[in-house]
Amino acid sequence: MKVLVPVKRVIDSNVKARVKSDQSGVDLANVKMSINPFCEIAVEEAIRLKEKGIVTEIVAVSIGPAAAQETIRTALAMGADRGILVQTDQDLEPLEVAKSLKAVIAEESPNLVIMGKQAIDGDNNATGQMLAALLDWPQATFASALELSGDTAKVTREVDGGLQTVEVALPAIITADLRLNEPRYASLPNIMKAKKKPLDVKELSTLGVDVTPHLKVLKVTEPPKRSAGVKVETAGDLVTNLKTAGVL
Repeated sequence: MKVLVPVKRVIDSNVKARVKSDQSGVDLANVKMSINPFCEIAVEEAIRLKEKGIVTEIVAVSIGPAAAQETIRTALAMGADRGILVQTDQDLEPLEVAKSLKAVIAEESPNLVIMGKQAIDGDNNATGQMLAALLDWPQATFASALELSGDTAKVTREVDGGLQTVEVALPAIITADLRLNEPRYASLPNIMKAKKKPLDVKELSTLGVDVTPHLKVLKVTEPPKRSAGVKVETAGDLVTNLKTAGVL
């Protein structure tokens, strides 16, 4: 079984994002970049399935600039077998990412796609669902547990009312939630081995995908600073303050 895992290069989750002075976007200059945490969880899950003998090959795919090769190498160091970089300097919207992944899937013919439920930069939570729709594949989102048996996948997913278990036929799209697993740290020997694993680089233009943007960013601003809190003596004072603030 072949599993394809899309991985995205994002600002490290421990770094505070800075807005450009002209408010045209987020400043990425001299900022530490890392693999998107949800993508890292998806990679870990694919590796665990391989360790169980269910999966035979893991392909990590990233769409982005040349520097995204580092993100793929991270996945390779964790245990992925090979990588594909669809190189572009354009910041693609979720639909265009889904279209590009569809083209890669047509070439690779994986049995399963495991991907993060969202990226921590755009927070769109849309690419997995769009990809499933474009491929006409079943999907199971927000997976907190995954079991594969033959040509089916049983997925436990978190919903507002608690946990929901669904079963989908393969090939399918599964998006990973935080509680699916805890990713491993890549050891130094595996990091060195990852440098020798195959990584194919292809230009986005070779996929024949229309990536014309549908949205235009007008302005990016930082969230307002939180005002200082106040201490109250009694519950009645708290209720009065909340009413005054318009909360109640």
